[in-house]
Amino acid sequence: MRHARRRIVRRGARCAAVGGLLCGGLMVTHAMASEPSASSRAPESAARLAADKGAGLVSRLGTSRTAGSWIAADGRPVVAVTDSATAAEVERAGARPKVVRHSMQELKSVAQALKSAPRVSGTAWAMDYVNNEVVVQADSTVSAPDWSRMTKLGQSMGSSVRMERTQGTFTTRLNAAQPMFSTGGRCSAGFNVTNGKNEFILTAGHCGPAGSVWFADNQGTKQLGQTITTAFPGNDFSLIQYNNGENDTGNNVVAIGGGKGVQILGAADAAVGQRVFRSGSTSGLHDGRVKGLDATVNYPEGTVTGLIETDVCAEPGDSGGPLFSEGIALGVTSGGNGDCTTGGTTFFQPITKAMTALAVKLTGPGTQGQGASGSAAQNPPAPAASRGTAVAPGSAAPGSVQAVGSGDSVRLLDRLTDPANIGPGLLVIAGSIIALVATRYIRTEQDRNRYRRQYSQSWG
Repeated sequence: MRHARRRIVRRGARCAAVGGLLCGGLMVTHAMASEPSASSRAPESAARLAADKGAGLVSRLGTSRTAGSWIAADGRPVVAVTDSATAAEVERAGARPKVVRHSMQELKSVAQALKSAPRVSGTAWAMDYVNNEVVVQADSTVSAPDWSRMTKLGQSMGSSVRMERTQGTFTTRLNAAQPMFSTGGRCSAGFNVTNGKNEFILTAGHCGPAGSVWFADNQGTKQLGQTITTAFPGNDFSLIQYNNGENDTGNNVVAIGGGKGVQILGAADAAVGQRVFRSGSTSGLHDGRVKGLDATVNYPEGTVTGLIETDVCAEPGDSGGPLFSEGIALGVTSGGNGDCTTGGTTFFQPITKAMTALAVKLTGPGTQGQGASGSAAQNPPAPAASRGTAVAPGSAAPGSVQAVGSGDSVRLLDRLTDPANIGPGLLVIAGSIIALVATRYIRTEQDRNRYRRQYSQSWG
């Protein structure tokens, strides 16, 4: 009976050790395989290479000789230059030059003059690099006297300014990819971020003041967390700390409808001409292009600067939600005008600027080790295969699509396949090997002792 119990214990220990080896191997294998593949990042990396090349040339040549850069329809970088000598330098560097009349210095001077003028709610302006102008827009709420005064100011600056009347009104918008509810209204989750200790939702700043409590349902039964910091106006971002300090999945997936989502792999600055995507709970997934950067919008609540201007449509209920392309986070929805029937303009808070100000980084597989110090730290490295190639902005896709909301089994799998589990997986393997060796050694010693007893008895 005693020997039977010993055999059961030994077999149980061996089975546990073998199971540990299998589990540890699964953790290491899947954790290593879960790193984003080069092929999944190639389109975005090529677009990023084009944008970085153009921006690098602008930085090197200076604002007196250039006037911005953008990605052309064929995916090549274009740099606006003020003279033929600079154009030749741009060509030698592998980019396409476009000779323009006004330098970046002149355009920035115009933008500063507009900022210094009396504030008019319902107006916005941004630099149009392609047409070498500062475009000033006024919505339907701007009165005739105010518009007349702004038009005279614009005309005094010459051909560097274009004045436009737009339909609808420039407003902040609520909601987005995943709805959130508070006593102050409804908003949307943007991206999951962390400061290394706790996890948060990064969303629009106009969603609510610090102290706002958020729920996942409008009955107020599933508490998400509380707003701990907000910046609006001036900027438009805020942090909502999860109720238990971390989100349920540890993932960064943007819901795009139909039970599907896009895995976010990193963050970067947007580029003029880039094809981008926005997901919202009201209007769903829509795409468009970046029209301008460093935009200023005079909302009724206050002025916000440094925004991304796009022609992506949006509707009331889409604010705070994510702007992304090829799995790369670009911004969160701030506001705009129009709708998804007639079109319109939508502005976004750049995510790199927000993360730097908040000292946070993205969470989830593929974003490990990415700091918040700018686009270079946040953007995944470009695979060698994509270097020197041009990918047209129109061919860009939202990113790697996967199922979302599949329950606790997926959460466990996410934990097992987290790249951070490579080390623990190796420890599990090592412990299992030690356990196997120990059980084998114990059995050998027991057999040796049993043989000695039998041998000594035979000579008694």
